[in-house]
Amino acid sequence: MSVRNLVKTIQDIMRQDSGVDGDAQRISQLCWMFFLKIIDDKDEELELMQPGYESPVPERFRWRAWAADPESITGEALLAFIDNDLFPALKKIRPTGQHANRARVVRDVFKDANNYMKSGQLMRQVVNKINGIDFNNLTERQHFGDIYEQILNDLQSAGNAGEYYTPRAVTAFMADRIDPKPGETLFDPACGTGGFLTCSLRHMRARYVKQPSDEPKMQAALRAVEKKQLPHMLCVTNMLLHDIGDPSFVRHENTLARPYIGWERKDRVDIVLTNPPFGGKEEDGIESNFPQHFRTKETADLFLALIVRLLKPGGRAAVVLPDGSLFGEGVKTRLKEHLMEECNLHTIVRLPNSVFKPYASIGTNLLFFEKGEATKDIWFYEHLVPEGQKAYSMTKPIKLEHLQPCIDWWGGATRKGRKETDRAWKVTAEKIKSRGYNLDIKNPHTTEDDHGDPQELLAKLAAAEAEAASLRDQLKAILAEALLR
Repeated sequence: MSVRNLVKTIQDIMRQDSGVDGDAQRISQLCWMFFLKIIDDKDEELELMQPGYESPVPERFRWRAWAADPESITGEALLAFIDNDLFPALKKIRPTGQHANRARVVRDVFKDANNYMKSGQLMRQVVNKINGIDFNNLTERQHFGDIYEQILNDLQSAGNAGEYYTPRAVTAFMADRIDPKPGETLFDPACGTGGFLTCSLRHMRARYVKQPSDEPKMQAALRAVEKKQLPHMLCVTNMLLHDIGDPSFVRHENTLARPYIGWERKDRVDIVLTNPPFGGKEEDGIESNFPQHFRTKETADLFLALIVRLLKPGGRAAVVLPDGSLFGEGVKTRLKEHLMEECNLHTIVRLPNSVFKPYASIGTNLLFFEKGEATKDIWFYEHLVPEGQKAYSMTKPIKLEHLQPCIDWWGGATRKGRKETDRAWKVTAEKIKSRGYNLDIKNPHTTEDDHGDPQELLAKLAAAEAEAASLRDQLKAILAEALLR
């Protein structure tokens, strides 16, 4: 059975279980089970390669001890073991000794995880199917990685869980334009399922990892934080599938909970790639971690303020922000002024409303900037839905090839040779300042549809309303006469 069919079979088994309600719970359930199998396969490999290596997972709770034998415990006994023994033990693993980081990964993954399945028989069927995947087999792991990407894509239709997933065409495009290199510290402060990390890894391995020392240098420079349990677990598993030996750099924390001034010079990074949550409000007290002039409960605004602080001189960033951040006033204006004074905001790619459907249907923008020099000019590029297609959707999502015209226009690493086109235009910093730092600038090359003379339209509207009122009065008279009969 192929890996794709095997995963589909596992999902079909889970649908029969009354305890698993919806895509988000099914994905969460799948993930902690896959995680335990992957970590155990990796541990077995390390035991062969490193004499004396011992897994941080207690022997009784390793996948091979309770899950690998298809004739092992099942039914109520299996459920009792998982709920009463396995989960409590893994939640309390102490990160000590030589493999403290690995122990911390296991503990953080299970910290807020849940077992949703209620049938021990169905659980045993799922476990036995998972045993059919050998994560130490490179081909099988790569095939599963592709399937896992589709599982993450399913999050877009899983209610609020969609907020954790950025379309891979967008993350791949941003990573390609930022062009990270091994050894450059790369940070995603709201990493979700790890899309920016995996795209950056693929980018560096394809272009720059040429000798044995490059791989560890690249892995050692990764940084990530995720606040919520489900995406954190999905991200850690994603890192293991992408051959990251120590995914403990993915922290299960709230980046914004650390005071703004607590991020010191030693914490500065070369690259920030992120899609911070937007449209939501932070919990009470979080905004007090920031200077008075940046205080707000809008999550995306707080992240933008922090990103500017986190970049080293010469550091570069690519950030997804909603239209509201471009035209908003008050704190948003002060943030944009700060951004343009501290950084060269050189490019804004404007995306159509449908890119993040069905989770969100609002306009989004990709902001590219570099720390150290003030902004002089901003290039805008309007990305349009492909011709013949009204909007992006789950069945017709945005693809990297759709963004190729922007890549062709970009002008290479130096961005020289850019020209204005029907999709691209340049605006000076002075003009932005005169607009009160309103960055919501429409494409000047687009001809607005002619809807007619406003006065004529108003006259027609008034006539239509008068006719509707007359008809309404006639109807009332007819009804009144009918009631009197």
